[in-house]
Amino acid sequence: MNRMNFLNTQVDNLTMKEAVDKLEGLLHDGKYHYVVTPNVDHIVKLEHDKEFKEIYDKADLILTDGMPLVWISKLSKTPIKEKISGSDFFPEVCKVAAEKRYKIFLLGAGEGVADIAAKNLKSKYPGLEIVGTYSPSYGFEKKEDEVKEIIQIVNRAKPDILAVGLGAPKQEKFIYKYLSELKVPVSLGIGATIDFEAGNIKRAPKLMQSLGLEWFYRLIKEPKRMFKRYLVDDLAILRVVIKYRKKVVA
Repeated sequence: MNRMNFLNTQVDNLTMKEAVDKLEGLLHDGKYHYVVTPNVDHIVKLEHDKEFKEIYDKADLILTDGMPLVWISKLSKTPIKEKISGSDFFPEVCKVAAEKRYKIFLLGAGEGVADIAAKNLKSKYPGLEIVGTYSPSYGFEKKEDEVKEIIQIVNRAKPDILAVGLGAPKQEKFIYKYLSELKVPVSLGIGATIDFEAGNIKRAPKLMQSLGLEWFYRLIKEPKRMFKRYLVDDLAILRVVIKYRKKVVA
């Protein structure tokens, strides 16, 4: 009932609480689900990446990550209720998981970073059960043996929630390709969240987040890595908005 067309995809128009409730519902139906969190970068990629588009079309939960998308949605009759970034959503999921004993597995980030994030999260949310972590090697998705090992490790841990922080679209493509083999009730891509929770990368101050300037903060902190994405690639969002303007104002 809450899913609506937005630019070149759809989004579930939910508040944070509604989104957490929806995820919790997905945990209990005996199927394997996944969550995506579109931001400006994702929307731009969807225009030319057919595999990524297919993944979005079949996602069980699509949550809007980014104030610019919320602002764009306000041109329509049904504006998006709330920005729900993976880095804000995941801590809320951890809070519920700690209360209800849902098990979580962290996949991603550099060597040892996920272990630090797990320790910090368990300290922040007493009772949280993180049943495993794994930091894959560079280019692991092309290494059949390592992919099989990851699947085996996750299967042995039997998490209820698999949090994958590999960056987009790699994390979404990994989840989608191996969804039935991983056998996890809910998988979600969380980008740099593992690094944030480990303290390896600092998030923007709350005020900058609320003003939609988190991208600018990350650009300042990591100019070489983020310059092309934010100041070259993501400017294509303007063309996307113009192309789909009838959907925006419908």
